[in-house]
Amino acid sequence: MMRTVKEVSKITGVSVRTLHHYDAIGLLKPTKVTEAGYRMYDDTAISRLQNILLFRELQFPLKEIKVILDSPDFDSSEAIAQQIKLLELQYQHIGELITFAREIQNKGVTTMKFDVFDKNEIEKYKAEVIEKWGNTKAYQEYRQKEIARNEDRYGKIANELMTMFSELGELKHLTPDSDEVQKKISVLQKFITDHYYVCTNEILSGLGNMYLSDERFKKNIDRAGGDGTAAFVSQAISSYCSH
Repeated sequence: MMRTVKEVSKITGVSVRTLHHYDAIGLLKPTKVTEAGYRMYDDTAISRLQNILLFRELQFPLKEIKVILDSPDFDSSEAIAQQIKLLELQYQHIGELITFAREIQNKGVTTMKFDVFDKNEIEKYKAEVIEKWGNTKAYQEYRQKEIARNEDRYGKIANELMTMFSELGELKHLTPDSDEVQKKISVLQKFITDHYYVCTNEILSGLGNMYLSDERFKKNIDRAGGDGTAAFVSQAISSYCSH
């Protein structure tokens, strides 16, 4: 049975625009294009779309999905088993996050538990999936470039964070609870949320303690803003969170 792009969009929830994009990048080509220019999709194409959507739910980039599905060794039954495993890992991860969030809601944060944000097991398994289906020269070149881009991006984020500590260090002549300092702490909290994880006041308070008690953090922050910056930031965060 052949379906038009609008029909495929209706039964799958994928927008026509997205389907056109998938066609343009070679991820999901229509089975045929009529003389009038209408894209038509058969059951094989719909099955491929299902695989695409499952991999998208698992946060695979489109380029990686294309490599997997285009692999000459691709096995749909094995792929669905891998997808189920990844979904189970994500289900477990989300369950742990919900439990952690409820602990914060009911008891408040008494100790910092950052291990619940760890997705290493998920990422490791995703890497194994990619390695199985994506062992091609073109894919390896893509991954090398992607790694370089990520390293550059995370390096820039880390530099921006250190710049914020440097700016806080320049305000040490003020009291930690002064308006100007407190505005900087608010910006710091938003920065952490935007680039790392949701930084609630409870988490921020724990970070403030860690900036002072952990020698590695203390050394880096003091290097950025001058001696005493880590202690100053810790005090400023404490004041911010108490209000």
